[in-house]
Amino acid sequence: MSEPFTAKAKHGAAQVLAPVTRRVPGADEAAFVYLGRQPILDRNGALNAYELLFRSGAHNYAQVSDDAQATAQVVARTIGGIGVSAVLGHYRGYVNIGPDLLYDDIVHLMSPDRFVLEILETVTFDARVLRRLGELRRAGFQVALDDVSELSEALLSVLPHTDIVKIDFLLTPRPELPALAATVLEAGKTLIAEKVETREDFALARELGFHLFQGYFFARPQVLAAPRNRSSRPALLRLLALLARDAGIFELEAELKRNPNVVVQLLRLVNSSAFGLGRNIASLREAIIATGTRQIARWAQLLLYADGGDLPWRSDPLVQLAGTRSRFMELAARWMRPSDEEFADAAFMTGIFSLVHVVLGTTPAATLDRLGLAPLIRDAIVEHGGALGTLLRIAQAADGGAEEGGDAASIAAAAADGAAGFAALTPSVLAELNLSAAAWFGAHAGME
Repeated sequence: MSEPFTAKAKHGAAQVLAPVTRRVPGADEAAFVYLGRQPILDRNGALNAYELLFRSGAHNYAQVSDDAQATAQVVARTIGGIGVSAVLGHYRGYVNIGPDLLYDDIVHLMSPDRFVLEILETVTFDARVLRRLGELRRAGFQVALDDVSELSEALLSVLPHTDIVKIDFLLTPRPELPALAATVLEAGKTLIAEKVETREDFALARELGFHLFQGYFFARPQVLAAPRNRSSRPALLRLLALLARDAGIFELEAELKRNPNVVVQLLRLVNSSAFGLGRNIASLREAIIATGTRQIARWAQLLLYADGGDLPWRSDPLVQLAGTRSRFMELAARWMRPSDEEFADAAFMTGIFSLVHVVLGTTPAATLDRLGLAPLIRDAIVEHGGALGTLLRIAQAADGGAEEGGDAASIAAAAADGAAGFAALTPSVLAELNLSAAAWFGAHAGME
């Protein structure tokens, strides 16, 4: 990354792109979302790209305790909160990717045409990581190595699997710069000088053949701010109910038209993601078709549990429970039936709807019957019926929300005699899925 987390930089001079606005002094910071961006320039001083940086408020320095959480918020705010066109214009955005997010679904919310994956120095470049980098590059992403400061065996091993190398001018000893730069250039990679803070550093980098430049000598990060979109929880609930029962395009369109905040985020999502359309979409119907119900459901469920509470999302126990339970059920369903994507989707939605009565302060039966939810999911929640009902009981036991005795492993073992797939949910598998679900929540808890 281009800045130390403790750096207290001043606001940059660049003009904020519409509709992004500067924070009004004295305004409630909770009413806004914030994002930092720092320009990356070419040899002529022209803008080439931006690095996108986490900002928790209007202050222009990072306060990061969790790299994955920070990146999730950067991606969510760029795509759904502020908008890619407002943040990036026609340029690309570099986004930090640590070990927790390298394999996460959040990567695929970004378009390879608009985002560069900047791999943090905390990633260990073993065979598994190198395979993953190959997958991402084949998907169209450019991969950048961040904070490189020495010519090491690790660098030489990962160099063939990357496109861009960012060399840290604050950490790299000056005598080692020529050999390091020459090695990267000989490999045919784009070379970026980062943390360039003086005219002398810039002159040296140009002399050594660096292609791009970033640092306080050129511009300090600029803080962008936009009003936080708040969506009606009952409206999101109705939308999720329609998605869960495979409602048609006309029903989804009619429901979305009643919720302009959700429509704004949906259009931002589809216009910034890798749908291969080659054009922006303005029609709501086109947006629904292009996005797909699965992506809409993911965003809607995150918004459902994020909005309306007094606690920050990451600290809200209901949000934690909803996020981990729905993801746990989806992972368990895939483990049971690897080729049955419909079962996995139904399991995910069952996990979401298993807690909506808490949000609305009523009973499960009253809530779900009023929504006209799909019978399969309704019966799983209210009656614990079918395979989904058993899976919900396992999830409740795993997250401590069970209303009856029994641990997750014993419920799965008992169900194995009468239903296919549950035998695969051994105690060790359940423990692993529970950890994976918690990690997924941690990575996505900032997508507001």
